[in-house]
Amino acid sequence: MDLIFEQLNPRGCKTYLLASAKTREAWLIDPILDYIEDYMQVLETRKLKLSFAIDTHTHADHISGAPKLTDLTNCAYVMHSAAQPKQVTDRVGDHTQLYLDGELIHVLHTPGHTLDSICLILPDKILTGDTLFLDEGGAGRDDLPGGDPALHWESLRRLSELHDNVMVFPGHDYRNRRPSTIREQKERNPFFKPCSQSEYVRFVNELKLGPADWMKDVLKANVTCTREKGGLHIPQEVAACEAQLSVPCASTAGEPPVLSAQELRTLLDTGKTSSILLLDVRETVELTSDLGHLPGITHIPLGNLAERLLDLKPHANKEIIAICKMGGRARTAAKLLLSEGFPCVRILTGGMTAWNQSGFAVQRTLSPFSVDFTGKL
Repeated sequence: MDLIFEQLNPRGCKTYLLASAKTREAWLIDPILDYIEDYMQVLETRKLKLSFAIDTHTHADHISGAPKLTDLTNCAYVMHSAAQPKQVTDRVGDHTQLYLDGELIHVLHTPGHTLDSICLILPDKILTGDTLFLDEGGAGRDDLPGGDPALHWESLRRLSELHDNVMVFPGHDYRNRRPSTIREQKERNPFFKPCSQSEYVRFVNELKLGPADWMKDVLKANVTCTREKGGLHIPQEVAACEAQLSVPCASTAGEPPVLSAQELRTLLDTGKTSSILLLDVRETVELTSDLGHLPGITHIPLGNLAERLLDLKPHANKEIIAICKMGGRARTAAKLLLSEGFPCVRILTGGMTAWNQSGFAVQRTLSPFSVDFTGKL
């Protein structure tokens, strides 16, 4: 039986329409409050009756439209049993079976990005929410409230057991990637490459991508099921829920070149600093910690790097040295920069920990003379 299946939104956050051409019953998966009028127009124009509004998890980057849709259509609001939003009417669990005009749709509980994350499995496709994205988009970040990288690793392993020809439709995509099969994601998505649970957890924990304050506010608004538009500042087209092109398993791709603390010290002592850009990707609070920072750094936290690449383009002819606490975040940043065409990027191996262990000087106060926060030197 063929179901109507379409993606409705014009931006990176995806809302999927599932409907029966015969009975006109319809579901909306991950609806967004900003587009309620558009959804209602689709339903009216195509003479569809909305029965389910489903959130694959509690969202942190947009306001859910599901509560408003229940007001307007009397549809059910469906989420996992662990979900906190107050006005969910129908709760599902692992292996819950749902039917749309006789078509069986399996619910798979896939915690990790959030504790209430679910995927919806159809015969030929899977709606993965933020459990799995496409290609270098990787998977949803695990540092939001309720996130758990160990559980996420288990969830990804479950998805890897699906038939290779199942098509993957994620909850987000910001780079116009085309949906592709489980087989293709095993080949192209670094989060789908074989690695141990401990490797995955260690890498994700080292990233320390603290959620932006606005994301915490969005989570709270979705728990209370707000219907208010425009009440929060929500950046548009920012890959907020991606783990920022993270690559948890070193064996999945070629490694960026490195240099030691002594080699960097020697390089700086040559006086050719105008041809070098020191890129510190730690959080701001870390710059004034015991490890301090190098003078003259450009500071862009890893969580913001993908959206700040244009700021660095004028420095593409320089050698960029990526710096973090121990090397993990710098490695991720270097991979991103190399993939975006920056020709010369190296990692300070061991990060600021190794620099301090070598006894080299650092600064622990912030000033315009020691830190550039704009990336526009």
